[in-house]
Amino acid sequence: MGRGLTWVLLFKFMTSIVQPLTIALVEDDQRIRHAMKLILDGTSDCACIGQYPTGEVALQAIPEQLPQVVIMDISLPGMNGVECVRQLVGKGVKAHFLMLTVHNDTDMIFSALAAGAAGYLLKPVPTEQLLAAVRDVYGGGAPMTSSIARKVVQTFHRKPASTAEALSARETQVLDLLAQGHLYKEIAEKMQLSYSTVHTYIERIYKKLQVNSRSQAVSVHRERQ
Repeated sequence: MGRGLTWVLLFKFMTSIVQPLTIALVEDDQRIRHAMKLILDGTSDCACIGQYPTGEVALQAIPEQLPQVVIMDISLPGMNGVECVRQLVGKGVKAHFLMLTVHNDTDMIFSALAAGAAGYLLKPVPTEQLLAAVRDVYGGGAPMTSSIARKVVQTFHRKPASTAEALSARETQVLDLLAQGHLYKEIAEKMQLSYSTVHTYIERIYKKLQVNSRSQAVSVHRERQ
């Protein structure tokens, strides 16, 4: 075997070695960030390349670092994690977003998924479950805490859309914004309404569509389009 061919084969072998997944952490609790970084860096296939205490800092750094996976808290000072994901996706960031939070209400789950998250875990999460979720979301999966997955499944357990009442133009506008993943406060700002007025609209939408959650309402809405 010639020396040139030997070097070619050696180069192919070296470049075929699996590189660790690059991961960014967005978490305001320094202790949690530090613990997760130790967990990730303690594996052979994961590497934490950035950790940020706020969504604003993450929004500036992540488009430059381009991690493959972003673990995102929701309750952050200033910009929340859902809005951070939405803006990062809007900037063209192709990372896989994994939410790690204490929020387990259906509206927040749907907002995160609508914004671009692919996974949703509840704190506290065991080390092995966290690592498995990181690998799963990068591989195209949608890892979720079992109780969260159950809530998602329950969004399909509703009455047929054909029996739902028609929405007004204003209600449809509110529902369109819900479908985009906006929170109630954001909808109020965009439509120049009070928070309570938006809440009233949403109650009417739920009643007309015969649903009990945002995700169910959006699902019915999309079926009727």
